[in-house]
Amino acid sequence: MTVEPGAEFALIGAHFAGLGAAREDVLLGVGDDCALLRVPPGQSLAVSLDTLVAGVHFFPDCDPHALGHKTLAVSLSDLAAMGAEPAWATLALTLPASDPAWLAAFAAGLGELARAHGVRLVGGDTTRGPLTITLQLQGLVPPESALRRDGARAGDRIWVSGTLGDAALALAELQAGRDPDAALRARLERPTPRVALGRALRGVASAAIDLSDGLVADLGHVLAASGVGAELQLGALPLGEAVATRADWSLALAGGDDYELCFCAPPGRDGEILALGQRLGCRLTPVGIIRGDGDALRCLLPDGTELNPTRKGYDHFAGA
Repeated sequence: MTVEPGAEFALIGAHFAGLGAAREDVLLGVGDDCALLRVPPGQSLAVSLDTLVAGVHFFPDCDPHALGHKTLAVSLSDLAAMGAEPAWATLALTLPASDPAWLAAFAAGLGELARAHGVRLVGGDTTRGPLTITLQLQGLVPPESALRRDGARAGDRIWVSGTLGDAALALAELQAGRDPDAALRARLERPTPRVALGRALRGVASAAIDLSDGLVADLGHVLAASGVGAELQLGALPLGEAVATRADWSLALAGGDDYELCFCAPPGRDGEILALGQRLGCRLTPVGIIRGDGDALRCLLPDGTELNPTRKGYDHFAGA
């Protein structure tokens, strides 16, 4: 890349040109007005766009390496929920100032995760203003194999990957002025996108979604799209040790930032799904069942009584 004169182009050339994995389907990447990409025959594009705003999605003093990781991880999680193979990313950065050390750490965190998942940064934009990060991620999936939200059917089991509520607990600790332990904090700042799981669920899951706003809210999107109801067994929810010691179901149900997958599948696939979890080293837990008798979500406590969560999940405009 030939860097044109000026601080903005020097910034791009120093930190973002060539970032990520080498891909033969990138005909032209960072450094021109548009990227040129080759879409393989028989594949459809899966496109996700996420914006992270300082003070809303992350603390302004967040470790920039971790922030680079999370910037890509949240979009990878979206592609995972559709069973797509990540390919290309574009990045728009709004920065209050050009800080070379911050940019180097941010680009390193982003680049490490990009290389791990075969993603190439192919373009973007930089501007000055309040710290805001927008990343668009494109992936590839055969159109007939894409996982969607609208396929859940009565009798399907509801599954979740990993554990729930860890990120919400880490956030609560930080907001209270306490420093969570490193493992808990990593669940908030360095989530693990379940890309391999999403691909493996093609042809197995009837519907899927990633858990970004909380289980109640995100499962609710599946129910609305599929025109079904559901019953959750709260005693079955997979909770990390720190969350399990808290008498607070809202951490797992509405805390958000889990970036795990929630998916539905016919009960006849139980053995296949459990074997899949073992092969991938990913905990997979059945937590409920899809009902065909309405569109409500019932949350049942271990004693069988129903819980009506007061918090449904994160909503940027709730009460606005």
